[in-house]
Amino acid sequence: MAEPAPPTSQRLRPPDGLWRRRVASFGHAFRGVWAALRSEVHLQFHALATVVVIGLGFYCNLTRLEWALVALAIASVWAAELVNTAIEALTDLASPAYHPLAGKAKDVAAGAVLLAALGALVVGALVFGPHVLAGRQ
Repeated sequence: MAEPAPPTSQRLRPPDGLWRRRVASFGHAFRGVWAALRSEVHLQFHALATVVVIGLGFYCNLTRLEWALVALAIASVWAAELVNTAIEALTDLASPAYHPLAGKAKDVAAGAVLLAALGALVVGALVFGPHVLAGRQ
């Protein structure tokens, strides 16, 4: 004969340690961002640019849609820079000596950051341009 099903609250409860592992994964992610921020000059520049853009956003009283566009642009640049940092670190680990493929991997990753930054620049011009031009009149 089959065992009776546990009470509903027991069936919906996640396995032991699941929440602890989930919270720990956020800790690992934040530690990774912090480590990259401490060691990467380009990421420090992006952090400064982020602070300036957020301040300018408050000054210009951006709409919700404008904030969403700015947030996506900022997040895309940060994500690209973090992936670039990870690729560079792994490439250096896998190929301490120069290798053309290692150089190509680093160049392509840097290109991704460049494209994200150019896209963010376009978003910034489209979002902040009208506010700046309206202030000049």
